[in-house]
Amino acid sequence: MRIGVLAGRVGVTPKAVRYYEQVGLLPPARRTPSGYRDYTEEDAARLEFIRSAKALGLTLDEIREVLAFRDRGRAPCPYVLQVIEAKVEEIERRIRGLRLLAADLRRLRQLATRLPRQRIAARARFCHLLENEKLRRAARDPIRRAGPRRAPAADRPP
Repeated sequence: MRIGVLAGRVGVTPKAVRYYEQVGLLPPARRTPSGYRDYTEEDAARLEFIRSAKALGLTLDEIREVLAFRDRGRAPCPYVLQVIEAKVEEIERRIRGLRLLAADLRRLRQLATRLPRQRIAARARFCHLLENEKLRRAARDPIRRAGPRRAPAADRPP
């Protein structure tokens, strides 16, 4: 089958097919006498695997390793399990970080709403809310999380 048919069938672009071939994820396609790439059902299955693995968050290097196991006649599943475990840990770490960031941003928003609008607009080169170290520190300070919510002394109206 030609590249456009393969790409459409699997749900990728012809450019992606050529790229996967270039980086070694797909074997070089046979060529027709007129020079067109000619792909097989095996190529389609391999490309579907690549697309599915990418959708699960595997990198192209990880996918290449899985395919290399299979090409050598070895089961890649133990390697895939290690990759999955590492990905789950990474995702959970990122979720924790995003939750902390969301909490910091909520506190910054709360502190910012207590500042007079004139002081917010006039006190910074770009944006007072992002440049004021005391305000940013107060938003991140875990002690202030449990205590009363007030703007830092330097940012309170006189």
